Amino acid sequence: MKTLVLQEPGKLAWREVPDPVPATGEALVRVRRCGVCGTDIHALAGKQPFFSYPRRLGHELCGEIISAPANSGLSAGDLCAVEAYYFCGLCPACRAGKTNCCKNLQVLGVHLDGGHAPRLTIPADKLHRADALTPEQIALVEPLVIGAHGVERAAPRAGEPTVILGMGPIGLAAAIFAKAAGANLVCVDVLADRLHFAGDRMQLGATMPADARLAENLQKHFGQLPSVVIDATGNPASMRSTFQLAEHGGRLVFLGLFPGEITFDDPNFHRRELTLMASRAGLTGTFREVIRLMEAKQIDPLPLITHRFHFADTAERLPQIQREPGLVKAMIHFDNH
Repeated sequence: MKTLVLQEPGKLAWREVPDPVPATGEALVRVRRCGVCGTDIHALAGKQPFFSYPRRLGHELCGEIISAPANSGLSAGDLCAVEAYYFCGLCPACRAGKTNCCKNLQVLGVHLDGGHAPRLTIPADKLHRADALTPEQIALVEPLVIGAHGVERAAPRAGEPTVILGMGPIGLAAAIFAKAAGANLVCVDVLADRLHFAGDRMQLGATMPADARLAENLQKHFGQLPSVVIDATGNPASMRSTFQLAEHGGRLVFLGLFPGEITFDDPNFHRRELTLMASRAGLTGTFREVIRLMEAKQIDPLPLITHRFHFADTAERLPQIQREPGLVKAMIHFDNH
């Protein structure tokens, strides 16, 4: 079968490989949809931490079961979201239930070859059936899990003043779940078109530009500074600013990843008694909860998809997708359904 491999930064190449053969406990899966993630773009540019080359990209997946182990609960034709995080189950984090930060975590499309192939073998326990969702909805589950886990970390209460910085796909995903939790939400970005998308297209809440008056404007809007600040930018200047934006006793979550050091003013941090948290990937239970909310129509993420193309065009489209107007989330189709 023909697969697409990122040989080195900037170099994608088609490769013929043997058809995959499932091992014990694995299902054979036909790839139906694969979302394009910031991880893919950064890896292509040579700027993705934790990455090694050559690598087959793609981890935002909808797969159709071709065959599955007996007693797995899966049957041929089932559509499934793929939990792209392979954890050891043995390290202290795993034993504590924090499998998302397993010491030995491996991620499809980053540490292991991913979904840029017509067929894959996937451990059956990494496949989450979604009977009432379309292939495109299912391929959105994994990026939604990233945002959902960040909101789980922040734990905003109903009506609690909450701000999310960065309205890229992961920031938008976090905003979807912060809104679903009933937070009093403000979405922030430096780009007017992203604010328009979040506020008008997605109807996620109030919007504000990320300018020099942001703290002042948030104070006016809420009558206080926000109790919860989630930074999804991965921008060090934005991440540093969160320490000044949060109310005394507030909670900060770094959802975006910056491959470097972040510094902050310690007296300010102590004076406000802030809680700072990282957020990485997501938990198995979060996959199930995201699917449940989507099937119950409590969230609608489909407007996130702004661009679509076929797998055969990926080598041409992927290197220039960021330059295409209006990009939020691109979706790769592997069939004509």
